[in-house]
Amino acid sequence: MNKSAIKNDIKQVCAFTARNVKLFFKDKGMLIGALIAPLIIMMLYALFLHRVFLQSFDGMLSDFSLGAKTVNGVVASYEVSSVLAVCCITVAFVANMNMVADKVNGVRADITVTPAKGHVLVLGYYFATAIVTLAVCYIAMIVGFCYIAGMGWAMTAADTFAVILDVFLTVLFGTALSSIVCYFLKSSGAISAVSTIVSSVYGFTCGAYYPISQFSTGMANAIMCMPGTYCTGLFRSHMMGEYASLMAAENVPQQAIDGLLNGFDAKLSFFGSEVKTWAMYVVVVCTVIALIGIFVLINALCGAKRRRAKPTAVDNQAVADHSKT
Repeated sequence: MNKSAIKNDIKQVCAFTARNVKLFFKDKGMLIGALIAPLIIMMLYALFLHRVFLQSFDGMLSDFSLGAKTVNGVVASYEVSSVLAVCCITVAFVANMNMVADKVNGVRADITVTPAKGHVLVLGYYFATAIVTLAVCYIAMIVGFCYIAGMGWAMTAADTFAVILDVFLTVLFGTALSSIVCYFLKSSGAISAVSTIVSSVYGFTCGAYYPISQFSTGMANAIMCMPGTYCTGLFRSHMMGEYASLMAAENVPQQAIDGLLNGFDAKLSFFGSEVKTWAMYVVVVCTVIALIGIFVLINALCGAKRRRAKPTAVDNQAVADHSKT
């Protein structure tokens, strides 16, 4: 492929990506729905579940007297990390509605008639979904940071940038996962149903809504086999890890601190062995690469199948017309 062809493909991908992004933000209902979902969950945590988590926290460290900033801050960080871990996935399914809508309305079939290549559509849909999801999730992240600051901020600058990176990687994971699932959906009702199911179930299967430490050993090990769990673990470790220093400064023994971090999933264990942060990154990055590869392969195989079917249909029509004459 020569340079002019590569430049042409890049222009087409950028144009198709921009088109999909504009369509999403033009639909006010879809935009508001994507924005309001993580904010509502965050509000539910703050208004109704914050006290429950405080009681769990006090139960783990009932023998020690901790400042309100430490207690409220670590609980708020747990809540925000839960919201971000889930919304990076669920918002991606909402953002992918344009891909399904194009298929339902016949837009994709019309585009394939043009000189635009198949990989242009694949990349355009993926990049557009990622951009939209990143925009929504970073807004949710900023709101979450404001909430944590009001309760008791402890994250360092390095932790803050790490959370920004975690959102980026988790969105790439969610975009690839939703793109694979949504490729096989052929109606708006189907993607709405899938989005509802994912929103309800995913939070439990990745350890966001309920601590993994509270599950049975078999269930906990099964959840640890899910790649999304390591996205949640990254959020937990970067948003809650610095509170360990605050607790140590308030004379809390290291054993009690480790027990708290393990209980709130700020430290993950897989079959009894602690999972390091670098290992979580390796799992997430490899999963993203694998899912993107699967998405591209599915599009390539289905595209080749359609191309083989079209000449056959044309030939059959020609034979029918000839027989009539």
